Amino acid sequence: MEAVALAPALRRPRLAGLPDRVLRWGLTGLAAAILLLIGFFFVRLAIESQPAFSKFGVAGFVFDNNWDVSKEIFGALPLVVGTLITSAVALVIGVPVAVAAALFVTELCPRRLRTPLIITVDLLAAVPSVVYGLWGFFFLVPKLRPAEQWFADTFSFLPFVGGHVAGPGYFVAGLILAIMIVPIVSAITREVVATVPPDHKEAALALGATRWEMIRTAILPYSRAGISGAAMLGLGRAIGETIAVTLLIGNAPQIGKQIFDQGYSLAAVIANEFGEAANDPTHRAALIAAGLVLFVVTLVVNAAARRVVNRRGSAVTP
Repeated sequence: MEAVALAPALRRPRLAGLPDRVLRWGLTGLAAAILLLIGFFFVRLAIESQPAFSKFGVAGFVFDNNWDVSKEIFGALPLVVGTLITSAVALVIGVPVAVAAALFVTELCPRRLRTPLIITVDLLAAVPSVVYGLWGFFFLVPKLRPAEQWFADTFSFLPFVGGHVAGPGYFVAGLILAIMIVPIVSAITREVVATVPPDHKEAALALGATRWEMIRTAILPYSRAGISGAAMLGLGRAIGETIAVTLLIGNAPQIGKQIFDQGYSLAAVIANEFGEAANDPTHRAALIAAGLVLFVVTLVVNAAARRVVNRRGSAVTP
């Protein structure tokens, strides 16, 4: 009788599950809104860039190697190549440095120095991009030019190396981008490395492995999916950078013959020429089309990053 009497009191109120339902539908709505916003951006950019695509064609605009504003000829291939080269240089230089910094801080650094080093690396993200660009233009370019010329003369037999070094160019822009992506790649790598089970590391050390062998056999295989994702996020950051690249790439609308040549990028051309294109519908449409190409490249990079992370993550899952 007592159990029967208490049963109604133990029942959950009818509205008890309402907060969960509201949260679920609210988060679903926000996720759908993000997808709709991305779709709106794509459609709007496609509409605004239609005059350029109608005149030059999509393939002609993307793959034509001629960007001449005075003749109203707009081929974005030099811009795409410049964007990809500077981003690749940033990845090649920045990702190993960021991963090494993260491994040192988490595994090798003395405890009293760990927090100051983490703060110092993270503070690199707080420096405005224009400061990086000005520092690179007034300091790195004149300091690195003799070394770049020596490298170009000594290793001229290598592909994409050799010739005269003007100063600003692909390499310096990529080097600054490498410095700019170090904080985000390093921070994500630190978080990923911190998730490695201590048993894995202790087992490797108990079997006689050195500290480096423990990192190579226990930490890096377990963390490679997260490190790959961090690298791809850094790549997305490098692809979309504008001001620093504008100051350092040289702003020459042509495909350079070597890594130290001047070039152009999609973001830089939009920043440089959009103001003067207000009275020229074709020029304005071409710049918006360049933004659309940059948008598509960024989406492709993010999709490839997700695919790489999922494949590598499933490879280490027992």
